[in-house]
Amino acid sequence: MKKVNKGDIVGRKSYKKDVIFTVKNIIETRNGKIAILKGITKRVEADCQIEDLELIQKQELKKVIKELDKNIEKRIQQNKRKEEDKNYTIGLLTKNNRSKEKIITGKILHLDGDKKYSEKSYRYYQKLGLNAIVKNIPEYKQPKVVYNLLEIYNPDILVITGHDGMIKKGRDYHNVYNYRNSRHFINTVKEARRYDSEYKRNLVIFAGACQSYFEAIISAGANFASSPARILIDFLDPLVVAEKVAFTEKYKYITIDDIAKEIRDGKRGISGIGANGKMTIE
Repeated sequence: MKKVNKGDIVGRKSYKKDVIFTVKNIIETRNGKIAILKGITKRVEADCQIEDLELIQKQELKKVIKELDKNIEKRIQQNKRKEEDKNYTIGLLTKNNRSKEKIITGKILHLDGDKKYSEKSYRYYQKLGLNAIVKNIPEYKQPKVVYNLLEIYNPDILVITGHDGMIKKGRDYHNVYNYRNSRHFINTVKEARRYDSEYKRNLVIFAGACQSYFEAIISAGANFASSPARILIDFLDPLVVAEKVAFTEKYKYITIDDIAKEIRDGKRGISGIGANGKMTIE
């Protein structure tokens, strides 16, 4: 069997390769080599014995990536059709659309711990015509940089995401150290709310990834978070929340009930206290 190395694409044999990962790192322990894994299409981080891993063939990986891109494009096209049915347009008025009103959507600052997700997220926002800044920042660095970035970009909506996961799945739900990155998301939310209290921006915040410590993230000040049922969330889920808030008028209050049907696993994956939209119409 071919040796598994850092950067390889793998699946866990004991889980029937249900999630495809990239090998983030390999560490030596008294019990042998342990691989630290990051999901390719799921926002999850995990570890396992290196013997449990099986290399994924290029064709299988291409198939998975193609399916992800297909789902992203499908949602983009669905949203474009919805916007065409409304009596306003995004962007500057032209000779062809002067009868329509111009809208200004909420400005998004998106911090993502995964480089490839950052790139896909940026393309998604751009195709929808949203005003979004996406930064690839490792989860542990996000609390250190968020205040300064908020001062620079002055957004209406903040997305804090990347990878997460429970170390002991199904146990210690209320121990923040049983989550791989939840404490970083929590501290980033707290820093964002410190900025918010000083600048009075009334930020709408989404925070979390797969299996994140939902209750603690909400208590820290997030409007929406993952994952109430400690399940894996889809790559698109944080983007859907940001998109819905950005496209909702300021006088409307948006709740999880308005979003749940567009989240892969509904309220089991994402929930929260809600927020006012951030869109204005001129």
